[in-house]
Amino acid sequence: MATQWTLPLLLFSSLVRCLALAPHGERPPPHNLPPSLGFNSSDDGLSVDVPRALRVFSVDYHHVQAPFEIVLWIMLASLAKLGFHWSGRIPAVVPESCVLIMVGLLVGGVIYGVRHSAPPTLSADAFFLFLLPPIVLDAGYFLPGRLFFENLGTILWYAVLGTFWNVLGIGLSLYGVCLVAPSSLGGVSLLHCLLFGSLIAAVDPVAVLSVFQEMHVNDQLHILVFGESLLNDAVTVVLYKLFESFLRLPAVSGLDVLLGVCRVMVVGLGGLFVGLFFGLLAALTSRFTSKAQVIAPLFVFLYSYLSYLTSEMLHLSGIMAIVTSAVTMKQYVEANVSERSNTSIQYFLKMWSSVSETLIFIFLGVSTIQDVHMWSWPFVCSTLILCLVWRATGVLLLTAVVNKLRRNAVTFRDQFIIAYGGLRGAICFSLVFLIDDFPKKRLFITTTIVVILFTVFVQGMTIKPLVELLDVKRKKRSLPTVSEEIHSRLIDHLMAGLEDVVGYWGQHYWKDKFEQFNKKYLRRFLIREDHQAHSSILRVYQELERREQRGEDEASAVVDTRPHSRPLLPEEMDSIRRILSRNLQNFDNKTPAYSRHTLHQQVTMDRTRRPLHRHQSLGERCSYNTGAQQPQGEDGKFSDCQRMRAGLSRSHTVCSISPRPALSDPAVLAASAGTRPGDPKEVLPHRQAPAEKTPKKQISFILENDK
Repeated sequence: MATQWTLPLLLFSSLVRCLALAPHGERPPPHNLPPSLGFNSSDDGLSVDVPRALRVFSVDYHHVQAPFEIVLWIMLASLAKLGFHWSGRIPAVVPESCVLIMVGLLVGGVIYGVRHSAPPTLSADAFFLFLLPPIVLDAGYFLPGRLFFENLGTILWYAVLGTFWNVLGIGLSLYGVCLVAPSSLGGVSLLHCLLFGSLIAAVDPVAVLSVFQEMHVNDQLHILVFGESLLNDAVTVVLYKLFESFLRLPAVSGLDVLLGVCRVMVVGLGGLFVGLFFGLLAALTSRFTSKAQVIAPLFVFLYSYLSYLTSEMLHLSGIMAIVTSAVTMKQYVEANVSERSNTSIQYFLKMWSSVSETLIFIFLGVSTIQDVHMWSWPFVCSTLILCLVWRATGVLLLTAVVNKLRRNAVTFRDQFIIAYGGLRGAICFSLVFLIDDFPKKRLFITTTIVVILFTVFVQGMTIKPLVELLDVKRKKRSLPTVSEEIHSRLIDHLMAGLEDVVGYWGQHYWKDKFEQFNKKYLRRFLIREDHQAHSSILRVYQELERREQRGEDEASAVVDTRPHSRPLLPEEMDSIRRILSRNLQNFDNKTPAYSRHTLHQQVTMDRTRRPLHRHQSLGERCSYNTGAQQPQGEDGKFSDCQRMRAGLSRSHTVCSISPRPALSDPAVLAASAGTRPGDPKEVLPHRQAPAEKTPKKQISFILENDK
């Protein structure tokens, strides 16, 4: 274990030495001059000394300081992640985010001990403009669309109303705590408490993803928690900016509150339309990349990032924009570009988001080692308790309402995991540093760090044992097959038809309308003609192939070993036997036995027939008749019958085992044909064969009459 962290610590020590070389007040010399040149200040101005000899080796760290430090931080984060996955049993007990934060705490402590000053912190601009977009883009591009849109109402219910519930509940409760303890918390106003409540209510999708992907919970629970955390960030950022604007006003009136509500709607819907525009534009651009497949993946990243930056420039929701852009472009881009380009998009997004996630957690630990902390037991403890209480009550109340409208109700176990899985992370940590300076800002920073560490370490480390203790349903190992997908689509079409018949505009109705619009207009316009899949089964197969290529994580999921159905009781088995026996007997009494050879005889034959017995093959029937009418010594015909059994199909069977007279008698032949005995005209010509006919012809004659 010690050797696994040796290389990261060596890299880090070199980084610290490099950081300690240049004090903050010292200005490095211009790096457009040779390193051997010196500076002599005189009254005449700046003069350059002529070097006496040529230097063979020189060092100019300031020339590469910024990119060199960035590369070292990324290298340190990657090696920490690599060491975590090779650390034996640690990944089974401690989540990856906890280990990365501990590495950051160690790095921050070493920097503070060497430089005797606070280590560098992660700025809000660096987080929101460079580290957060890759994570959200990866989550949106590989979002399970069917599950997300089937649970979209519940996700919006949790994300919008649940966030308002938490923000108002935490903010008003903390203001009450400040009123109770005016000596230490007297300088905190109601708007400051609401501002702090808006940022502390932000559930971080980075922390949620890192924990829930390791547990492999069922798809419905995963999409509810992940979708709620993804859209919760958009709502909390909007509310944070709204309360920040209220703080800068001299007075807040009722009109300002009404305009604030309108602003929330404009910011959310504006980000949605910006992402939709850039997503369709990316899909249209990918249609013309057939002659330049190398740059096809580049448009996915450029248009997605451009949608995020455009929304931030217009003060709209950048998270909503980049998620909408990724969801919109996915199906059209995958159909236009080659398989190699799809693989490049997949691996680059995963790599980019993984590096950003690792850097965020490490900088969370590094930024904790500071001199700006302010402690208040009432405020810190009240914030921890209120975050848990208001989230739990919100989930229970909102789920009680939404379960009345859902077909698949959210169970109490899932509700507990949703409430307990509200992990805080870098979103609230970055927002708290953006607060304008006021006397209690350091208290807000300290409380935010404590809440993040508590949720990530305590809740993140205990949620996995709780999932196993509560026996929460896990994700299946195998991917769906083509047959399952076709049956699923068949059920969707049937449900859409039923909703159309009864006049109910449900999700299947609107999904069917969108599929028709997509097939008729969007796919024809956004996908190349040579890549148009004319068969829906072919599209299903192609989608499953792509899912199988990127489904390595799903393939390694834990299998749910619990039985999906209980065994039947003995009285239930007896009831099933009685029902089947009664129905089969009624079927035997009511259904006549016929074949396609005897349909013309149903008019003249008797309606009453004996119940059907077990089917008997022609070989058994032939052997029975042969034994009845032939001598024991004639084995030739009997052996011929046995040889003929191999060439007959399953339809040549007899539905009765009652013995019949020999069919070679003309009277019997006439009676079987429904004529009078002795009438030679009613006997068919091919039945008037000589008595010395071969066994093969006789067997074919028996077949025609029996059928």
